[in-house]
Amino acid sequence: MDNNEKAEKTTGANKRKRRRKEIAPFGNYRNYYGYRIGQEFEEDPRLKVLKKEWFEGKDCLDIGCNNGLITIAIAINTHIPIVYARMLLNLGRVKSFSCGVLIDDLLKGISTFCAFACATVHELKTKKFHCQSILGIDIDPNRIEDAHWNLRNILRKENADNMCSNTSNIDVVEKANALHDCASASSNKQTHAISRDSSIRKENDLSDMVYFQQENFVQSLRPLQDKSYHTIICLSVTKWIHLNWGDDGLITLFVKIWKLLHPGGHLVLEPQPWTSYAKNRLVSERTAANYSEIIHFPNSFQEILLDKIGFRKVEILTSSLSGSKTGFNRPILAFQK
Repeated sequence: MDNNEKAEKTTGANKRKRRRKEIAPFGNYRNYYGYRIGQEFEEDPRLKVLKKEWFEGKDCLDIGCNNGLITIAIAINTHIPIVYARMLLNLGRVKSFSCGVLIDDLLKGISTFCAFACATVHELKTKKFHCQSILGIDIDPNRIEDAHWNLRNILRKENADNMCSNTSNIDVVEKANALHDCASASSNKQTHAISRDSSIRKENDLSDMVYFQQENFVQSLRPLQDKSYHTIICLSVTKWIHLNWGDDGLITLFVKIWKLLHPGGHLVLEPQPWTSYAKNRLVSERTAANYSEIIHFPNSFQEILLDKIGFRKVEILTSSLSGSKTGFNRPILAFQK
């Protein structure tokens, strides 16, 4: 191999290395959630500290949504009827639900099922947020494109699950009809009541609840869909706004959030610690310049939001988040307007 070939090979290797090193001056990493969350966890651990009453039936805003996974997770509803259908099918395989069962045993089995189903459904519901609507915004159009892609994939999966549940419901009806043929009229009334309670109710389509929009929240002059919000989440975003637009940009962020919130609404904030600023201060000339001029450090954000912006109170949801990789176990605060 001559010197020219070696030089070309070295140049190609260097280009590939540069391509692998992702530059994200706004924290707009493509695979942010992939390396933030521990592989042993199925969902973002931050979801566990959020309170359902802040989101249920509410209009919400996610600032710095990245690829939209948190945004979509807050919008997803538990398909309770599918849970009922699956448990009914499992119980249909139990011997006590055969046609030869006595009526008393049948009713006792139905009663046990109802108690178990209600407890299970309650447990599942407490883990879901059921928001009315949620808008995710991000400065990077590529991340918004990723968010739309993720939403389409989840919608396809949801449609496939619904098709499976419809098949399951047909099986449930057939089992109910079999019970009808071998049980008394009184037990039939009980069974049909259970069937009605377990019927599929239409859930809001995710496409009617979740929206994504490319937006520079700090510098934009246009209103976000000309509405107010009950809950605004801003997770691991303050550092990037602070580095790119300085103290003025940070205060603008807080003031805009306060104005967009309904009275009594909540801001869920996850600020990065000051130590993490130093690691990213050199991503651009602007961030390097702003870093040296910052006087409002993260440990003063709580005081700023309460005493200067006008939030009434703050709740510390967690001082250290379990389930996140090293460097991401940050405090999460909830401020009420």
